[in-house]
Amino acid sequence: MSSAAAEEMKNGAKKMEKEELSANVEAEDDEEEDEAGDGAQAVDAKKKRKKKKKKKTEAPLVPHTRPAQDNSALRLVSDWKTAETVQTDMEPTIPIRRMFPDGRYPVGQEVEYAGENAKRKSDAEMKAKEEEFDKELQNARRAAECHRQVRRYAQQFIRPGMPLLEICEKIEGKVEELIEANGLEAGKGFPTGVSLNNCAAHWTPQTGDTKTILKESDIMKVDFGVQVGGRIIDCAWSVAFDPKFDNLIKATQEGTRMGLKMAGIDARFSEIGESIQEVIESFEVELDGKVHRIKSIRNLNGHSIGPYRVHGGKSVPIVKTTESTKMEEGEFYAIETFCSTGKGYVVEDLDVSHYMKDADAPVVPLRLKGAKELLYAINTYFGSLAFCRRWLDNVGQTRHLMNLKNLVDNGIVTPYPPLCDQRGSFTSQMEHTLVLRPTCKEILSVGDDY
Repeated sequence: MSSAAAEEMKNGAKKMEKEELSANVEAEDDEEEDEAGDGAQAVDAKKKRKKKKKKKTEAPLVPHTRPAQDNSALRLVSDWKTAETVQTDMEPTIPIRRMFPDGRYPVGQEVEYAGENAKRKSDAEMKAKEEEFDKELQNARRAAECHRQVRRYAQQFIRPGMPLLEICEKIEGKVEELIEANGLEAGKGFPTGVSLNNCAAHWTPQTGDTKTILKESDIMKVDFGVQVGGRIIDCAWSVAFDPKFDNLIKATQEGTRMGLKMAGIDARFSEIGESIQEVIESFEVELDGKVHRIKSIRNLNGHSIGPYRVHGGKSVPIVKTTESTKMEEGEFYAIETFCSTGKGYVVEDLDVSHYMKDADAPVVPLRLKGAKELLYAINTYFGSLAFCRRWLDNVGQTRHLMNLKNLVDNGIVTPYPPLCDQRGSFTSQMEHTLVLRPTCKEILSVGDDY
């Protein structure tokens, strides 16, 4: 072997040793990295386990007998009966969802259809349609149960001497608590109306109004709403302490009962209105030695209720009309009646508190920055649900008056002023929400009280 060849072999061997040494070092590094990686993963997993919070298990609720509630302090409001329930006795504190963890809420008063629609009760096709309708029904029933629980509570504390603002705040706060208010998914349906005497509807106090006090000589219409998934329960009753108002209250109670009885699939609005008027105007009331014939308020109506729209587009008259419209399957209605010792006709009066964004309002370029911000707040918190100025204050829109006017002027928001009969007269109201199910009529908001 030549010396040159030997030298070349020697150099090649050294090169191989270097490559092997390098490979071994790399392998050791890889092993260290793998070990480090495995360690890091173990630490991450440990952190994740620490971060993973255990779900709070809600304590089981124990059923008990809830005592009856005496409503004799209020005129013509029936007592609440004893009932087996998991709800707390005096002030309700258990959310409706927790009361019925299976998601099946109390069914309202079911009334079979009459005439040609009587067969719907046992019709297989109608039953199948009703199953498809179930989610909407459960939402409405949950809202209805909340309304019952809240008004039972309200009937304990509404007494002469209370500021109307306090009454509204307690009702609205309890609605939010029991329905577990969550943006537009569930919460208040519309502002609490506490209209006094000749004022029939759409009055609620403004922020800071501590001067408007409920008196023993007043008759007050309490009208509040609850919504779940856009399904609104609209239900109202009249509060009075003086027996002189009994017949005025009876007139709307009986008128509303007649409306509920007449309502149904294919029922004509004209016939419903005529029947209601006949009942209401059969009553008279003596006030301060003068006998008044009670009148239906002819320009106030019941109405259909759509998803997130308390006024769904159809009006149910409470007087005789030539209206030929019929009720249809699947519709929700607020059957409400108003009566008066005055003219039986209301006009817009007093400061506006109720507003509602027009669901069909056109897109309008707004110039005022404040108006844009206010519209964003309305869309976020209320959507097409009714709201009041108090609620704007509550969501941080405290300087809203000019911006609200701008939205009204641009046709985006509609004001709903208080509706009043002549001064010195008295008005009453009663209202329930029903749904025309495929198989039967269900009066959702009915309770022991009315």
